[in-house]
Amino acid sequence: MSTETPPQPPSPTLRAAAPDDLAAIERLLSAAGLPTAGVAGIVTVRPSDFVVADAPASPGELAAVAGIEVCGDDALLRSVAVRPEWRAHGVGRALVHRLVREAEARGIRALYLLTTTAEHYFPRFGFERTTRDAVPADVAGTVEFTSACPASATVMRRALGTGALP
Repeated sequence: MSTETPPQPPSPTLRAAAPDDLAAIERLLSAAGLPTAGVAGIVTVRPSDFVVADAPASPGELAAVAGIEVCGDDALLRSVAVRPEWRAHGVGRALVHRLVREAEARGIRALYLLTTTAEHYFPRFGFERTTRDAVPADVAGTVEFTSACPASATVMRRALGTGALP
């Protein structure tokens, strides 16, 4: 009886999104039950505001995606989705860490997000619950806040420039 461990599949490669990733991004978001409203506009104008992880065994498909929507001095962390087979492999964590670092490097003051299912996931990245009333007008005016997410969604905030990620 062999005690060798089976070879692990290659890890997804993280990279900035490109405009031709839009269809795969939207498929992944739809499959995860996340809104796609506004995504095309961001990916078309500033594709590097989205980070994707290529699915090693499925060319043309993505293992994961996450993006930011810049709103003045703040930004909305949005569209964090990981294919089920890649969950619990650190891919989502790597995407969020990368976007937080990039947002800090750009001088963004804070990241906000809305979630209906992951309010227990994001505190590990320094996000804390807040209220809709505490959200800056630029962020509150996004399609995500005004129509794509339900009013019952949990609002979270992470101040940037406060040091290393937890």
